[in-house]
Amino acid sequence: MIVEHLSLVDFRNYAAADVALGAGPNVFVGRNGQGKTNLAEAVAYLATLGSHRVANDAPMVRDGADAAIIRARLAHGERHVLLEAQLNRQGANKARVNGAPVKSSELPRYAQVVLFAPEDLQIVRGDPSSRRRFMDQLLVQRSPRFSGVLADYDRVLKQRTALLKSARARGIRGDQLSTLDVWDDKLVSLGTELIEARLALAADLSGPLAAAYTAIAGADHEPRLEWALSVRGADPEEGAGGGRDVGAPAGDGGSASDASPSPIADQFRLALAARRAAELDRGLTLVGPHRDDLLLRVRGLPVKGYASHGESWSVALGLRLASAELLRADSRLGDPVLILDDVFAELDTDRRARLAELTATYEQVIVTAAVEEDVPLGLRAHVVRVECGRILDGSDA
Repeated sequence: MIVEHLSLVDFRNYAAADVALGAGPNVFVGRNGQGKTNLAEAVAYLATLGSHRVANDAPMVRDGADAAIIRARLAHGERHVLLEAQLNRQGANKARVNGAPVKSSELPRYAQVVLFAPEDLQIVRGDPSSRRRFMDQLLVQRSPRFSGVLADYDRVLKQRTALLKSARARGIRGDQLSTLDVWDDKLVSLGTELIEARLALAADLSGPLAAAYTAIAGADHEPRLEWALSVRGADPEEGAGGGRDVGAPAGDGGSASDASPSPIADQFRLALAARRAAELDRGLTLVGPHRDDLLLRVRGLPVKGYASHGESWSVALGLRLASAELLRADSRLGDPVLILDDVFAELDTDRRARLAELTATYEQVIVTAAVEEDVPLGLRAHVVRVECGRILDGSDA
């Protein structure tokens, strides 16, 4: 897949912007705060319906405007498609494909993008929600229908938790709250589908992650990933993995590597029954995929708390490159667009060279950099200069 042209109206610091892009590497160069990352963010939005920098859409609408528009012409081989997203400050967003109105959730069917940015260090160093968000976004990109599964699970979770809080306030105990069983059934049904999909995704990522990490780091530190599941006794949100620290060796506590003969759904129901009293006491839903964590290790140790800065960067970047490889293998759209947002300044010379070599085979790569010389020469085929929300004439490097 290639983004041939990007047009913005009232997006971030751009009143209006048009930029032509080509196959292969494209570099946006400009001082910090000029709008380079905004361009990358706009491209990625069409594939993920979200930002890698903010939790909601409002900050992406230019100050004083009611809506922002992202319009992009994409090429899938000989086929061309025009996507448009309208981000409204109030009310639902709107979307069009080739001029025809569609649901916003349809856009990712046409656009696949993998973006790596410094914020991705939070995937390996942040709280469990960062890792869940990473995996769920990839899940949706591989199978867009999971957007609906995640939304339905979140809705049921909020309603069930509201019931628990109401029961706590009224002093109702478990045997007096028969309506909770109805919500348990819905939570188990949706949650099981999500857990099983996450487990399968982690298994699929393992091989590409190991290959990408070794290629970037120049050493095989045996990166590993596995899920710590609350339905199996782990509670990463409380800093515990089945009675052990989250960083316990693989296979301990409530990790997904536990050999268990019972289906996830049965384990889910048993865990809900076991935690019901605690849930009523706290007014919280304590079991389900919203409490799980993706455990990451190198050299047999947890990345979080043990890995060096370089190792952490290599794991985070390896996860994104592994994601790109999965999407590339699955997709009928061609390669995903690979975006490297302000990445090269954080890497040493060897890692820069290795990353440039790894990305050279993708149909299109978009790089942002404050200093052009930070980007390896081989990626500087098409340079676009950005200044104060304006796209200047590009020049061949």
